[in-house]
Amino acid sequence: MKKILYFTALTTALLFTGCSGSKEKISEKKTYSDEEIKAETKKANAFFDRVFDAKTDRDPVQLSIYGIKKHYSEWTDISDAKAQNELEITKINLDSLHKNITVEALDEQTKISYKLFEEECNNTIDNFKWRFHDYPVTQMGGPQTDIPTFLINVHLIADKGEAEAYIARLNGINALFDQLIVNLKIREENNIIPPKFVFPFVIADCKSIISGEPFDKTKNKSPLLEDFTKKVNALKDIDDAAKKELISKASAALLSSVKPAYEKLMAYWNELEKKATTDDGAWKLPEGDAFYDAALKLTTTTNLTADEIHEIGLKEVARIHGEMKEIMKKVNFKNDNLNDFFDFMRTDKQFYYPNTPEGKESYRVKAVKIIDDMKKELDKLFLTKPKADIVVKPVEAFREKSAAGAFYEEPALDGSRPGRYYINLYNMADQATYQMEALAYHEGIPGHHMQIAIAQELTNIAKFRMHGGNTAYVEGWGLYSERVPKEIGFYQDPYSDFGRLAMELFRAARLVVDTGIHRKKWTREKALAYFKENTPDPEGDNKKEIERYIVWPSQATGYKIGMNKILELRENAKKKLGDKFDIREFHDVVLTSGPVPMNILEEMVNTWVEKKHLTP
Repeated sequence: MKKILYFTALTTALLFTGCSGSKEKISEKKTYSDEEIKAETKKANAFFDRVFDAKTDRDPVQLSIYGIKKHYSEWTDISDAKAQNELEITKINLDSLHKNITVEALDEQTKISYKLFEEECNNTIDNFKWRFHDYPVTQMGGPQTDIPTFLINVHLIADKGEAEAYIARLNGINALFDQLIVNLKIREENNIIPPKFVFPFVIADCKSIISGEPFDKTKNKSPLLEDFTKKVNALKDIDDAAKKELISKASAALLSSVKPAYEKLMAYWNELEKKATTDDGAWKLPEGDAFYDAALKLTTTTNLTADEIHEIGLKEVARIHGEMKEIMKKVNFKNDNLNDFFDFMRTDKQFYYPNTPEGKESYRVKAVKIIDDMKKELDKLFLTKPKADIVVKPVEAFREKSAAGAFYEEPALDGSRPGRYYINLYNMADQATYQMEALAYHEGIPGHHMQIAIAQELTNIAKFRMHGGNTAYVEGWGLYSERVPKEIGFYQDPYSDFGRLAMELFRAARLVVDTGIHRKKWTREKALAYFKENTPDPEGDNKKEIERYIVWPSQATGYKIGMNKILELRENAKKKLGDKFDIREFHDVVLTSGPVPMNILEEMVNTWVEKKHLTP
């Protein structure tokens, strides 16, 4: 899973999705000279980059994520007034595109940019009415955990000025939380309130941030003070007195801004909990069915209905069960009952590291080795490889109780920060060793790290295409990346191969459960029972996953729908090209144009196939 900070979640969800009411400019058929195409292409790309730069400049958090230290002391405005202003800018940009750029006079790559830009604008406009149909504070994240995560992992301190910018951001948290609470109250007025189970997680997260020095007299520093102190003490260009003064200012900001911000959020959250119910699906929201339909379209970039997705899930679950039974035979399991085998995989101690510091570090070290071994084989599968490095990190203690089991965070554009594969080691019973290989391939290499780092390093496309991405493309590639290593000899251990199938099975079951919860009104108990009967995953992991689907409608459907489409395109290309098919070239087509919706990806693959046919 690619982790998205709360600041950019809505924008990312609306990027590069299926066309909604396309308004492509109509002009008379005309043949353009090479010079005219070059000139119009240059004008279009200048426009795209100008719009991207301006939008990024209005988003201080995104600037920092990209490694651009501009507006480094500020937070992104999350008010609805800002959202309304961004909508008007989007409308102006779309109008400017239609009036000033002649799509027929663009080169092929820039025609794709035109279509993607247009679709992004149309989807932003068409889906603006749903901007409050989400839960900005949940067990999955939100400002209560995203802010400290951002400051710890993104806000680097290389000099005194950047330390003061960190302090300024601490001082700005109180005002930012005021905006957040206003947004939550708008949702409350519209009866868009998270389910009851969410509330204790959020309170626990908040308390963990404002525990320790300077908030109380315990020996341990709070996460933010510990981070700031470590970064400041590492500076070499200021003396100890200056360092002490900076740390004192940070402590004061934590007490005067961060503490009251979290206390206000917790006070409001405790009151809001009184209105929360145990109903879980999107169906309970105003116009919930229409919202869920829109969400599915954005996530999958297809026109598949909830019922169709549900049926695809059921069929895929049955197919994968059949492949699992073949592995049961390989390992000479005592009988042919798949549920008995699931119980064995859930409970046998050989598949789990001990829940100790040593066991957790052993898992991390093994994950690093899996990625390093895969790096050595990349030439068999890829022509283009990323320059950015990747590191494996455990999820920080302050958010590990509620965070997802694993996720990836992108590297900085300037190389100052590597890509990060986070693994949640809070409870080792939720991290089966037989899934280690597939999980590392998904989050790391050849999965999200290659996909996202390669996109960021592209030089021949508009900037906006290097970032963001729809779930079907991003997570579809991640799931596809779990399978590809098997094709070059990995997963030699049958149990690891079972783990690969177990993870694909989980994504297939998600199609059933997500649509079950949000369209068919399944309860959490029914969803848990389905997972227990049909997957080998631990109950704790299943519970977390279901709670994720509840607060993030449709997101989980993108994985299997996206993977299926990539495999379909690959198999079609193989049939048409025969001996001319090169898996490395296919992967280049998929990865070297940035994240695109499935319909655009299909067009790109088909164009590549046609050109290969014409090659002697």
